[in-house]
Amino acid sequence: MASVEQQTAGRAPGAVRQLKLGIIGVGVGAAEILPAMEAMDEIDLMAMADINAQTRERFHQRYPNARIYDSADKLVADPDVEAVWIASPNRFHGPHTILAAEHGKHVVVEKPMAITIEEAERMVETAAKNNVKLLAGHTRSYTIPVRAMRKIVKSGQLGGLRAIHLFAYSDWMLRPRTPDELDPNQGGGVPYRQGPHQIDTVRVLGGGKLRSVRAMTGQWMPERPIAGYYTAYLEFEDGTPSTIVHNGYGYFLGAELVPWGESRQRYTMDERVRVRKELQAGTRNEEQDKQDLRIGGAAEEGTFRRSEQQRPWVPEDMGLLVVTCERGDLRHSKFGVSVYDDEGLHDVDLSPNREMGVGQRRAELEEIYEGVVLGKPLFHDGRWGMATLEVCLAMIQSAKERREIMLTRQVAVSDDYDADLEI
Repeated sequence: MASVEQQTAGRAPGAVRQLKLGIIGVGVGAAEILPAMEAMDEIDLMAMADINAQTRERFHQRYPNARIYDSADKLVADPDVEAVWIASPNRFHGPHTILAAEHGKHVVVEKPMAITIEEAERMVETAAKNNVKLLAGHTRSYTIPVRAMRKIVKSGQLGGLRAIHLFAYSDWMLRPRTPDELDPNQGGGVPYRQGPHQIDTVRVLGGGKLRSVRAMTGQWMPERPIAGYYTAYLEFEDGTPSTIVHNGYGYFLGAELVPWGESRQRYTMDERVRVRKELQAGTRNEEQDKQDLRIGGAAEEGTFRRSEQQRPWVPEDMGLLVVTCERGDLRHSKFGVSVYDDEGLHDVDLSPNREMGVGQRRAELEEIYEGVVLGKPLFHDGRWGMATLEVCLAMIQSAKERREIMLTRQVAVSDDYDADLEI
């Protein structure tokens, strides 16, 4: 997938065909994508819908020319909106996608795509029936280092792929949560919310088609009635093994695993101690903390709008990734990918490509733009998203039933995926 910058090189800014985009649900997830939307001349962020009056007012203050709606129904009825980015709570991903598709809008839906397979199937069917594009967005598989690793694996220079291992230690469980986020029946918990990052990445690297899952989940924080841990063994159809782990309880952090890292992610060590004590005492104002992270909030700038320029990569929500081939290993480096082979260690510097991901999010916008405006096929389409959701649900089922779960809805990575991406 070439960047839109490459596709539109040499054109005057006014000559770029813009995609008229609206957002449904301007919460924390939307706060993460807004910097990338602002950075792309190809995106016209023209509308939003949210039930929170304060969020609507803050959005209007930042984007005074945007159309402001208090319901998804009103936004999708706007004839000028071409595509919708759905960042509403998980339980609405399916209904809002179907609503938008029935109104002829193309859709990018945040992870998890849905909370049941049946719901995901209806989303795919509705998009096809109405001839609109459906993109499963917001996973780390879109990031340049992961895509570079796939290019190296596919080149065969290290021999065949033999194993993929990915493990994360984060402070995810300490971040402010709304009541629906603490309900597993509404898609709450690490398997639903963080599983897609790792599963999508593993599937992209391994060719897409997993055979089975054996997993366990962990829920051991009384203040959080959702799973904050999982570990899973995934096996591809060709027998290639993969392991994924996410511990979101925030004691040890994955950033400490690299020499340039530190014991902080969303919070420092001292802040994590304070948050835990407030949760245990029942004194934390989670509603205010959550609002502070949304658009215009006190914590938005420092959390989602820090400069990406030359900031070194550290293991965060996706974790530390190691890809093993017959003749070498691959992992993230400070500014790219480290390649270990029979000649030693080589670093692939990807810093010239870092602009492709303002907030690590630009690639999703490029893919929907190219699909809608340039007529290109989507790679992370609805069926791809449904295959990733199937693995998330299989992890939960496997943990409950303590057995291997066979998969039936997996799809392969297209041979054309990233064919024109140069690393």
